[in-house]
Amino acid sequence: MPIVQSNSFKVKGVFKNKHFNTLFRYYTTKNKPKYKRIRMTTKDSDFIDLDISSCNAKKTIIAIHGLEGSSASSYIKSLSVYTNKYNFDLIAVNLRGCSGENNKLLATYHSGKTSDLAEVITNVSDWNRYQEINLVGYSLGGNIVLKFMGEFANKMPKIIKKAVVISVPCDLKGSAITMGSRSNRIYMKNFLKTLKKKVLEKQKQFPKANLNITAILKATSFKEFDNYFTAPTNNFIDANDYWKRASSKPFLPKIKLPTLLITALDDPFLNQECYPFKEAENNANFYLHTTKYGGHVGFCNSFQTKKNNWLETEIIQFLNQN
Repeated sequence: MPIVQSNSFKVKGVFKNKHFNTLFRYYTTKNKPKYKRIRMTTKDSDFIDLDISSCNAKKTIIAIHGLEGSSASSYIKSLSVYTNKYNFDLIAVNLRGCSGENNKLLATYHSGKTSDLAEVITNVSDWNRYQEINLVGYSLGGNIVLKFMGEFANKMPKIIKKAVVISVPCDLKGSAITMGSRSNRIYMKNFLKTLKKKVLEKQKQFPKANLNITAILKATSFKEFDNYFTAPTNNFIDANDYWKRASSKPFLPKIKLPTLLITALDDPFLNQECYPFKEAENNANFYLHTTKYGGHVGFCNSFQTKKNNWLETEIIQFLNQN
């Protein structure tokens, strides 16, 4: 029953507010990692940009950001400091269209696109530089990692050792419904703003793609956006089909390598279906660590930003356990 119950994450005052904790890390992280960028060509003639923070270690972490994030996301930058400090290289994956440059194909990235992660792992393995690779994913990136760990369980590259994921919407439908609530309106508005901007760029890039631009620009929810863009550009029937097939939750029982999910019970982006207690109880390789507070990829407990390292400490400790 690998459900981790720990009181190690303690908060006071305003840090108990889920929205404050969610936004505090985003607005206060000042780490500036020195990345070296490598462009990886994919099998379908597109590209993925990898940003590497190296300390010449023999082991590395491949990290994947959340929705509309990048290697410049606050949580990725925070992780880079700790990975190098504890003798891990960090390879931050910028999902298609998230590195500051439009990708070449109509389709960009989505919550269940594990094939791109598989290609990145193969590419990094071919460098013959590392003895082990670990995976870390945040939010949408965490869903990709969890789905990969289950989907590829019987054909997992031997170089993969462990995975840690944070604040994962492992039931995409449940999370999408929760994100549509009034209390999450500002988050939804900001996500859709950048997503719609990218769609307009895609329309210029592919004028004959027959995108329903009017419906996409009118979208006020993930269901509407996914119905009119994500689903048709990625061979899903509609939003519900996409959510069902891309959710990582059904893949959790198949996981065969040590995998840790860290998630806060007050996460404003998640509903009850996104907390896989049953799956953790029934799979000795899948660990679920819940905290009472922490928000969505927040886990901050101090106004002194350098002290907000609880999350990174938990990640490194799990990866270093024998």
